[in-house]
Amino acid sequence: MKPIKILSVDDEMDLELLLTQYFRRKIRKGEYEFFFAHNGLEALTLLLKEKDIDIILSDINMPEMDGLTLLTKVNEMQNPALKCIMVSAYGDMGNIRSAMNNGAFDFATKPIDLDDLSATIEKAIAQIEYIKNAQAEHTQLENIQNDLAVASEIQQAILPRIFPPFPENEAQLDLSAKMTPAKDVGGDFYDFFHIDDDHIGLVIADVSGKGVPAAIFMAVSRTLIRAIGIQGDTPEKCLEKANELLCNESVETMFVTVFYAIYNVKTGELVYCNGGHNSPYILRANGQVEMLPISKNCILGAVDGLTYEGSHTQLGVGDTIVMYTDGVNEAFNESYEEYGDQRQKDLLTSLNGKSCLDIVNGQLESIANFVGNAPQSDDITLLALKRKA
Repeated sequence: MKPIKILSVDDEMDLELLLTQYFRRKIRKGEYEFFFAHNGLEALTLLLKEKDIDIILSDINMPEMDGLTLLTKVNEMQNPALKCIMVSAYGDMGNIRSAMNNGAFDFATKPIDLDDLSATIEKAIAQIEYIKNAQAEHTQLENIQNDLAVASEIQQAILPRIFPPFPENEAQLDLSAKMTPAKDVGGDFYDFFHIDDDHIGLVIADVSGKGVPAAIFMAVSRTLIRAIGIQGDTPEKCLEKANELLCNESVETMFVTVFYAIYNVKTGELVYCNGGHNSPYILRANGQVEMLPISKNCILGAVDGLTYEGSHTQLGVGDTIVMYTDGVNEAFNESYEEYGDQRQKDLLTSLNGKSCLDIVNGQLESIANFVGNAPQSDDITLLALKRKA
């Protein structure tokens, strides 16, 4: 533990001997360390050299620079952990009052009552420790916030962000996606990747929880599903393998819901497996909007040894599939009213026929208008794919 550093500023030379004698035990134990100056100018010079002085014990009436001027200079340093105790004659209450009004921590009168001064110093030390702890916590919080900002950038960077993502298939399909975390980092993710020339893997997922733990589990889940998916396994086999691996790594009962599909860019066939995720909507070219059947499969990362059941559907030319996480339909406004499935279906009906980017942005705009000033309660993620030919 570092000693409390005390700077005594007084033109009376005998005060130095008095203080070192009275506080000799604390000095020997390394609890206090004293420095001495005989006027304000000497004190400022010493403060520049010893930047970690904790307490200034200053006389008011001194030559060259008095204590009130020194106090003004100390205030300009803007160090709330540096406490000034002013000393003056008992009858000099005007100057003492000026010192207190200008930010002095406390005062003592001459002749100094050393027992009282000791109590004042201890009181100042308690305040200094409180301020230093608060400063340390503030610095730690700033570091965490900076780390979260970097983590957010990294998380967004690992999600595909270049649209259109497959220029070679631009004539055959339109695709857009967006993830908006509720906090600095989120647990939702989307992904898409070529499996071969004719097939594209599509993923949307929602990790349990929020913040950093969810973000880490999200990164692990995305990496596993992509690594397994590009090998060409069926969606159900992909989720079975991912579930086994996630169960081995899962901590604190974390899990992830996943919708994984493989889209045939030539035929429009979509084979998929839904691991406990929200059922996507299909916006048909004839204007109808339908939801895929509710999943009977379990979430991933909770129970090992499970088998998953796949399914398939067909996208006709002009049809669009819209995948989403529950941050969409479970968004709440200031009246705690839920956005809901019906409102979402009605909105998607009104957006049918538009580009995937317009559908994603239109859904996000609708949610924002509905929520108003209520805080975002969950991550919001959308992925839309349209068969163009």
